[in-house]
Amino acid sequence: MIRESDLPETIPLFPLPGALLLPRARLPLHLFEPRYLAMLDDVLKSPTRLIGMIQPFDGPHGTSRLHSIGCAGRVTAFSETEDGRYMITLSGVSRFRVVAEVEGFTPYRRCGVSWTGFGRDLGPAEKDPGLDRASLMDLLERFFHDRGLSTDWDSMKDADDELLINSLSMLCPFGHEDKQALLEAPSLSTRRETLFTLIEFAMRGGDNEEIMQ
Repeated sequence: MIRESDLPETIPLFPLPGALLLPRARLPLHLFEPRYLAMLDDVLKSPTRLIGMIQPFDGPHGTSRLHSIGCAGRVTAFSETEDGRYMITLSGVSRFRVVAEVEGFTPYRRCGVSWTGFGRDLGPAEKDPGLDRASLMDLLERFFHDRGLSTDWDSMKDADDELLINSLSMLCPFGHEDKQALLEAPSLSTRRETLFTLIEFAMRGGDNEEIMQ
């Protein structure tokens, strides 16, 4: 278990549109670009093995900007393919706020970060006392049928509150701004409310990119 005092002031970043990592959740990633292979080599030599997942967005004049809040994950599994690529798993540790981008000689981006305000991310799994599981499952069945999606319904019904809500937040096909809203939700209950809103809006034919504007 990583303690707050162990968290570094600077971390490497992996900007990936639509990829959402949440505390205590797991995210599989496929690394093949040379800059991210170099990043992984450096990360595996570090004490915490942290990579910061963050949402990029288009800035003015074709520039690439970063959202101010991301989530750091610890590399907990990796394997190398015959052609030199890596399959890794990140286990979510804590969200962070970008302070400033760090200039340097690495081919990947790094940022100075603040962990302040995300203390609950390092604690035990959250509960959601307001979760109406029957209503959520009914909504999900209609949404998955509408989108032609499939899942293991038995496992979903038996999942703990946090695992259920966070897994759905990460897996459901929402736009990157909506994923950012799910990431920034201050509590599990707020994330569940946001998730409900996004699903209901999508089923009414709305544009997911607009709902959280």
